[in-house]
Amino acid sequence: MKEIIEAAWLDRSLLQNPKTIDTIKDIIENLDKGKLRVAEPVADGWIVNEWVKKAVILYFPIRKMKTEEIGIFEYHDKMKLKSGYEALGVRVVPPAVARYGAFLAKGTILMPSYVNIGAYIDEGTMVDTWATVGSCAQIGKHVHLSGGVGIGGVLEPVQAAPVIIEDGAFVGSRCIIVEGARIGKEAVLGAGVTITGSSKIIDTTSKEKIEYKGYVPPRSVVIPGMYTKSFPAGDFQVPCCLIIGQRKESTDLKTSLNHALRENDVAV
Repeated sequence: MKEIIEAAWLDRSLLQNPKTIDTIKDIIENLDKGKLRVAEPVADGWIVNEWVKKAVILYFPIRKMKTEEIGIFEYHDKMKLKSGYEALGVRVVPPAVARYGAFLAKGTILMPSYVNIGAYIDEGTMVDTWATVGSCAQIGKHVHLSGGVGIGGVLEPVQAAPVIIEDGAFVGSRCIIVEGARIGKEAVLGAGVTITGSSKIIDTTSKEKIEYKGYVPPRSVVIPGMYTKSFPAGDFQVPCCLIIGQRKESTDLKTSLNHALRENDVAV
């Protein structure tokens, strides 16, 4: 499949070839079933399967626009919507929408939200009201994406890493995570945190300054912050993120998440 996709990527006339079309469709079906992933964990981090992402991009030109009516709603698009939620063991609250080609594991809960093609959401994760999971984003097990969270999508450039939220992370209300940022296991992001691929994430708990870029270490508790940067026009405050502590051990993870923020007077 990889060879066929790479050939079609270089020569778009091959998108007229039935074998190429069937291969692309098979890849999207495998994404939908969780048999393939755009990115996957390995021993020392994550790898991006660029050829799978290319297949997602090539899926668009082989699809035709179609009008669909679902109850009182009308849609005009190239993509099918995901279906068969009961068999998947997934709870979907109206008017939540997931596109075909997104994987939702058993126990996933979608409040009124949106999940795009190529995304992977592992078991027991909650996607809360008006949260968005962009194309190819990778969301781990038992993650909580709070209300209004924006998880960015990434298709091009194909070598760019997708946003990755690892197992057990808690992402507070109205957080924005984009540009391939990676949130480590069981990290806690307070409300309104914005993290891009180039965001400074400063650990305030150490006597020596420790700074990360676009990455939150496991079990870190993070809030929005500012630092001073000099420009030709003067010194100005620029957004950053601050690690203010570590998530504490607890058998009640929900209580632990709330406590980790509230003991630092941070809203969830």
